[in-house]
Amino acid sequence: MEENNKSLDILGIKPISEAISHVTKSTVDGAAAFLGRVCLPAAEEFGLMLQDKVKAWRSNNAVAILAAAERKLSQKDCGEAVAVHPRMVFTAMENGSWTDCALLHEMWGGVLASSASADGKDDSNLIYTTILSQLTSSQAKIIAYACEVVGKRITPPGLIFPEGNVFVKPDELLRLSGSSDVHVLDVELDRLRSLDLIASGFSYGQEQADITPTALALNMYVRCQGYRGSAIEYFGVPSSEKDENSDIIEH
Repeated sequence: MEENNKSLDILGIKPISEAISHVTKSTVDGAAAFLGRVCLPAAEEFGLMLQDKVKAWRSNNAVAILAAAERKLSQKDCGEAVAVHPRMVFTAMENGSWTDCALLHEMWGGVLASSASADGKDDSNLIYTTILSQLTSSQAKIIAYACEVVGKRITPPGLIFPEGNVFVKPDELLRLSGSSDVHVLDVELDRLRSLDLIASGFSYGQEQADITPTALALNMYVRCQGYRGSAIEYFGVPSSEKDENSDIIEH
């Protein structure tokens, strides 16, 4: 049998093939071992080992999102049957289930709830899911805080806009975000600015960070609360405050 095997290896490449196979297996095993050290859920899925655990972890996160969506829908006066676009459900389950942050679960649930419509064809919230899927837990906390405390006004076209600025000292911002490194926090704010969610973050020569939310952030935040109406209605901005200025908010 051994001689037959040799006779079939005309080019003498069998040993090389076996070596490549061995190296490939070793590489995969090494990668799985590395993932096992740094990220157990991903390692289990990547290596096809103990998949029930990673599925259970993601399932728990998905259930938390759906529970938040159901709760927010129940708080609304839904006089007609509602449905959510399948694309919205898939996006929320696929992206939202990879985090165990309770605040992000609430935000994903709110996006699902505010996507509900009579015919289930509304996919306009995909604008916000794309952004939401990129947020860290620290960034989500910063956005939630900024959107709640900032003043709001109505522009001449009838749109919501931040009134004044929200300046926060580094120590306070670290506490609010749950971060422990101001350098990491600086990068987090830079990313929020690049997503057009805050004004500027830390600037040279300033001792405080400007986390004033943009109109985009305000509208997204409202959708993340499960509200389908306008941001003006949600925040209850009086029409008498149309296009007025206010003092800077400092914290």
